[in-house]
Amino acid sequence: MIQTCNLVPRCILQHTSPHHLLPILLLLLRTWWGSCHPQCLDYKPPFEPRQPLAFCKEYSKFGCCDVEKDEEISGRFYNIMENFDHSGYAACGKYVRSILCQECSPYAAHLYDAEDADTPMRALPGLCGDYCSDYWRQCRYTLSLLLEDVGNSQQFANLTATIEEDHRRFCEFLVLKDKEYCYPSVLTNAELNANLGLLNEDPEGCLELCLQEVANGLRNPVAMIHADDGTHRFFVAEQLGYVWVYLANGSRIDRPFLNLTKAVLTSPWAGDERGFLFFKGKIHSYVYYSVSVKKEERIRISEFTVSAHDDNQLDHSSERTILEVVEPASNHNGGQLLFGHDGYLYIFIGDGGRAGDPFGKFGNSQNKSTLLGKVLRVDVDFNDNSAPYSIPSDNPFLGEKEARPEVYAYGVRNMWRCSIDRGDPVTTEGRGRMLCGDVGQNKYEEVDLIVKGGNYGWRAKEGFSCYDRKLCQNSSLDDVLPIFAYPHKLGKSVTGGYIYRGCQMPNLNGLYIFGDFMSGRLMSLRENVTTGEWQYNEICMGRDQTCRFPKLINSYYKYIISFAEDEAGELYFLATGVPSATARGGVIYKIVDPSRRAPPGKCSIKPSPVKIKGKLIHFHPKEGKRNAGEGNQVFKRPRGRGRGQGYKKARGGWRLWVGSVRLVSAEGLPDRGRVEIFIRGQWGTVCDDLFTIKSGSVVCRQLGFSTALAVMKRAVLGEADDSVRIFLDDVECEGGERSLLECKRSRVGKHNCSHAEDVGVICG
Repeated sequence: MIQTCNLVPRCILQHTSPHHLLPILLLLLRTWWGSCHPQCLDYKPPFEPRQPLAFCKEYSKFGCCDVEKDEEISGRFYNIMENFDHSGYAACGKYVRSILCQECSPYAAHLYDAEDADTPMRALPGLCGDYCSDYWRQCRYTLSLLLEDVGNSQQFANLTATIEEDHRRFCEFLVLKDKEYCYPSVLTNAELNANLGLLNEDPEGCLELCLQEVANGLRNPVAMIHADDGTHRFFVAEQLGYVWVYLANGSRIDRPFLNLTKAVLTSPWAGDERGFLFFKGKIHSYVYYSVSVKKEERIRISEFTVSAHDDNQLDHSSERTILEVVEPASNHNGGQLLFGHDGYLYIFIGDGGRAGDPFGKFGNSQNKSTLLGKVLRVDVDFNDNSAPYSIPSDNPFLGEKEARPEVYAYGVRNMWRCSIDRGDPVTTEGRGRMLCGDVGQNKYEEVDLIVKGGNYGWRAKEGFSCYDRKLCQNSSLDDVLPIFAYPHKLGKSVTGGYIYRGCQMPNLNGLYIFGDFMSGRLMSLRENVTTGEWQYNEICMGRDQTCRFPKLINSYYKYIISFAEDEAGELYFLATGVPSATARGGVIYKIVDPSRRAPPGKCSIKPSPVKIKGKLIHFHPKEGKRNAGEGNQVFKRPRGRGRGQGYKKARGGWRLWVGSVRLVSAEGLPDRGRVEIFIRGQWGTVCDDLFTIKSGSVVCRQLGFSTALAVMKRAVLGEADDSVRIFLDDVECEGGERSLLECKRSRVGKHNCSHAEDVGVICG
């Protein structure tokens, strides 16, 4: 049957008369008047089940139930129908089945009034008026059976007996007054069902996506690279020369993986392109950074090995210089390092800086005898006892006189962020393609598909247009045109991105997502495989209810520095509110499609264990910036996850019930803080003596979380002042209790501790 412990605290049902219980249940079934959005009762988007449903068949293509949930609903249905003879079964079975199956509807959250964070969830889905009237005329006595597991069955028998004979009161209890979204109208609403499960688009064709904050407090985060070793760690490089290790659970190791701050050449000035880039290979790690050697600015590519004593630190003494390139100016030297699917290291170097590539007769980019303005390809395998790198035998200009053998492609200006396509997860189509954003000069930004031997036109061309007309008209130019270019009215500094190939968001498969550093615009391209053309759509943040899911936000900091993917192929971007190498304004956002998710269990991962030396710094989301009226904190809890802070109906309003808990933190974070419990009409603290992770899990489940991630002792998460009483001490829970009051403990108010021992928990 439907789990309803989030709806009404059991103590209310046990101590409230049917006369007073009806208003409470009417409150639980209160309609939310607002926009509707596909959402399940676990506060996540709907999905296509991995196998067809046998019972709620109408939701086999798209909805909120997998096969296990479908079987559970089927079992509840047959338990109810055991109470009927053949004629009753024939008359009422369709109503009972339809009502139960609305948990599988893609609009389940709306039908159960679960979208609004400020109202309790309904016990049964909201019905349309005519359907409710038919239900009342034919099968009204099934209501008590549908509600029987909410609490005290006898109380509900008395309650339903008072309304089952009264059509008006019966339908007040069940009807959802929003006529477009009630059942069964929600099934026939053409507007709601036209593009159900597809990417949301606003009237201008802008794709509506959401974000999840995964890291913050970073100083110009220029790169995020996953470990590619089963641990699902990722490494984040800050422009001034640090690399940090983040674990799969979002926590960061307090010791840097690499610290080159004393060597890296950069400044605190906004827009300084000099700095640092990092890439972790299978055996070695590689860095690309700006240095000053005898007052001469250079790009240095170095190789490091992992420390013999700590897998989460590089051996700083192992640095080996692979390549150095003199930089004639301090711009156009951000660079990029990538390993291709061929196993070779690709190095992307800007044209040397200044404006218009003024170096030499044709500029650096068109001059294959210099490494500036190029894509290089080298082999760094098996180089421990030999030269730092060798030249792959099929490099395109290997036999050309005066051309550098490292050159793989040329004619690029300042490629800022490149990526390699993993390929379609089913067909592998697109695997190995290399896409780059190339920052323009005066008019256009472009996205290029890099091919061996390709000339990308700079300085002859900028985007699709001529920049140097004399060079542009040269018949021997034979340049590769961009797959997309945009004018400076959309943005003035492209940040290349990735083609999504992850598992969690099937709608995004094949979508190239990129951005612009200056305008903060997020954009996308999707290839038409028949014509080879790429279709452009802007990306905007979902409005209204679109991003009202737990942990999701709908705003971000403007300056988009880089994009990234994790080991599973999920997409992220790195941005900052202050584009300075010394300002801690950098945030990492995960890109989320709120329209459709993969079916439960399909994308589950089990990270390999990681030995940690040092301390872990747990992640505290700041949830970015918000527009007024667009906040999307969700305070409700997933169905069946415990009562949370229950409320009793009392004269003059609602009041908390004894044993309610809350987490108190200076930052107001919902998932961590000092534990306080409500007893004798006031809040008090809990001492940390004997308090374990099992006790923490009891607290977290009351608040709607699945478990406790950590128990923090010695008032680490905050110490209450002396006006707050200490209520509990020596709390020992087995883990299955519904409240700390059910655990083994000292008597309320009896303790031998101070507020310096206030316990705190972190839930997850």
